[in-house]
Amino acid sequence: MAGDSFGEIFRVTTWGESHGSGMGVVIEGCPPLLDLDCKQEILTVQGSSGKGYPIPVLTCEEIQKQLDRRRPGQSGLTTPRQESDRAYILSGLFEGKTTGAPISILCWNTDAQSEDYSRFKAVDRPGHAGFTYREKYGIYDYRGGGRSSYRETWGRVAAGAIARKILKKSFGAEIVGYVLQVDSIVANVDPSEVTMVQVESHPTRCPDPVAAKKMESLIEKAKKEGDSLGGKIGLVVRGMPVGLGEPVFDKLDADLFKALKSIHATKSVEIGLGSDVADLKGSEHNDPFTVDKSGKVKPASNKAGGVLGGISTGEDLILKVTFKPTATIRKEQKTVTVEGEATVLEGAGRHDPCVLPRAVATAEAMAALVLADHALRHRAQCGPK
Repeated sequence: MAGDSFGEIFRVTTWGESHGSGMGVVIEGCPPLLDLDCKQEILTVQGSSGKGYPIPVLTCEEIQKQLDRRRPGQSGLTTPRQESDRAYILSGLFEGKTTGAPISILCWNTDAQSEDYSRFKAVDRPGHAGFTYREKYGIYDYRGGGRSSYRETWGRVAAGAIARKILKKSFGAEIVGYVLQVDSIVANVDPSEVTMVQVESHPTRCPDPVAAKKMESLIEKAKKEGDSLGGKIGLVVRGMPVGLGEPVFDKLDADLFKALKSIHATKSVEIGLGSDVADLKGSEHNDPFTVDKSGKVKPASNKAGGVLGGISTGEDLILKVTFKPTATIRKEQKTVTVEGEATVLEGAGRHDPCVLPRAVATAEAMAALVLADHALRHRAQCGPK
């Protein structure tokens, strides 16, 4: 299956299925001497003789912190599947620093309950990737969706935690994602002011406390009814330098669009004013230029969302990502069997009634992967100062 890798210099490959033995990621191109606060643990692996063999691995709380924000079962608003998602680093680090070699990280799946999905073996779930996977490859892992499951994003978030370190070291970037909208409830949020503390203060990950309560009620209602909800995630990246992006085909915003759209259940990605620009004149949309106190030219406003001509302006990156409602629901839906016979399907298994609260960490990670890759590419192509 192609399409499992992302990035040019900072390159990430994820592997594993939702109900397989585990999930993992291999990261290539990470610069050496990047500090990671790691601790050694010993895993015991049983050999064919029945004897246990100690295997040394590393754990990293900086990585685990981000994975815990994506982890299933973290609140009543998410899937009840219980996975610790503990990340074990197998290679690429020595004495708390990256070596420049590939970094391999894995976790074990411990709460799959594959028997819950047996009813999906012979039918196509409406809105789900099973139909297209089966038609394309002739085989489909119906147990939780295989690679089409949101569980695949585990590796993205693990890699994104390392990418964040590169960005922090390179230019002090800060990435904050948040739930902007669930169904018809839209938060009152200023992207330039939203903080991680506000985001993490409520299980919806909406920084607007009034909207967060309404979103929580809607999600709980959909869960009781066996239905699901969609919405939007907002994303802001502060501390951006000028000059990231490779026109024409590797524009920074184009790569961000691809990365964010690659997240399961996404339908669209916007930057700046997004689709609202269709109603504006050029005189209304253009950001005028000014000179700051240090004498540098810069945009006086940021309707463009931090990118002009595919290259970062130094202003905050402002993005929105739209997610569809979770495909698998408990309500009855008309469908057909794989033999083409009409039937009615009632969902089973454990699924998010709304994926947005957990998707915040994934959106942040994908933005970090793009920016880390472009930051490393920029080193080789930046012009004279």
